[in-house]
Amino acid sequence: MESCIERPRNFCSLHGALDVVGNIWKAIPILHASPGCSMQASQRTNLYYLGGYHGLPSSNAYEKEVVFGGVKRLEETVRGSLEVMDGEVYAVLTGCSMGINGDNVEAALEPFADSPYPIVSVDTAGFRGDTYVGYQMALLALFKGVAKKTQPIPTLVNLYGQPPSTDTTFRGDLEEITRLLNRIGVQVNTFFIRRDGVDQLKNAGNAALNINVSPWLGKNIDVLLKSQFGIETLTFNGWPIGPKDTAHFLRTVAEKLNALSAGAVDTALVEQVVSEEEQYVYEYLDSLMGTFERHRFVLIGESAKTLGIARFLVNVHGHIPLALIFTDTVPKNLRQPIIDEVQRLDCARKADAFFEADSYEIAQIAKKYGDGRATLLIGSSYEKAVAGDIGAFFVSATNPNLSGKILNKTHIGTRGCITFIEDMYNHY
Repeated sequence: MESCIERPRNFCSLHGALDVVGNIWKAIPILHASPGCSMQASQRTNLYYLGGYHGLPSSNAYEKEVVFGGVKRLEETVRGSLEVMDGEVYAVLTGCSMGINGDNVEAALEPFADSPYPIVSVDTAGFRGDTYVGYQMALLALFKGVAKKTQPIPTLVNLYGQPPSTDTTFRGDLEEITRLLNRIGVQVNTFFIRRDGVDQLKNAGNAALNINVSPWLGKNIDVLLKSQFGIETLTFNGWPIGPKDTAHFLRTVAEKLNALSAGAVDTALVEQVVSEEEQYVYEYLDSLMGTFERHRFVLIGESAKTLGIARFLVNVHGHIPLALIFTDTVPKNLRQPIIDEVQRLDCARKADAFFEADSYEIAQIAKKYGDGRATLLIGSSYEKAVAGDIGAFFVSATNPNLSGKILNKTHIGTRGCITFIEDMYNHY
């Protein structure tokens, strides 16, 4: 082992894939893995089907299957799952032990070729990568196996780029982005909210545009949807947070859809919605006058959420960025767009950018901004003690959040930025 990570924020590729399948309504994950692997993966994932891990099928492969192969055992598990689990799409996810022994999963699925429901397989053996790798692999497999192009819809978009487990407010975030796009007449396939997840997967091939909110993740999904369905991708460097980002987001989406299909979106309606949303936010922000605090902040989290928060704090709210520490495992060759986005923040004092997943190393970086330099630290529950060490106020906004339950709270868009401000000013 080259190195180890203290208090990791994400897990192996099996977790990432289970995150995808388990959070789609009536999508049933079937694990082809050892009992320990299956239990650990399911306990760490909030499955949509039964609200927890209790109904998760698994081949529970033991030594016999590892040594002699587990294809027969997997076939039995798939057959039982089709009989017992009320699903509309099934996905076989492979764990490490069965990935090592090279089981032919496709052969095990051949007897079910006539099933009325799609069955896809994803080789998510943990050694293949982390949560982000599993997220991409699973979503890619589902698009390949389920999405169809029947009747293209000029106002339909596919939204992706954020693994559910890496965003503490992901359902609320998806609901807010859907609300905003619906207001300008745009339909959204989010895949992870409401009860139409499988229907959205099937309809993904009919979208006019993909919206990828990650500056680096999901490039292989972009390529697949372009090659298989001819759908172009609009990439945003992080979630839109606050009135400026939201206005830019809505106008850009509308402009792109109108370029693809003239008149798809009413530009006058877009401007009306932008004006109403901006007025909504600024009327609330006006109430802070007289109690406004300008902080020098350190921000820690994965890139899609962190960039959005930073733009809102700096470009709208006037705070001063000291450092942004990105905790997602961004490959070195894909980091430059993130660094460029940090440098574009509207502040004379340009923030330092770091890429680090190890909690100990993150703490050491944050402590460089102690002794009164940083007055605010925004991060995960892992950084709460660090904020105390450097004498900064602390706000919990990124993954993981161990301090309470979150149902449909959001930090994005216009409604979400108000919630974020409430969280930030309630740090006493």
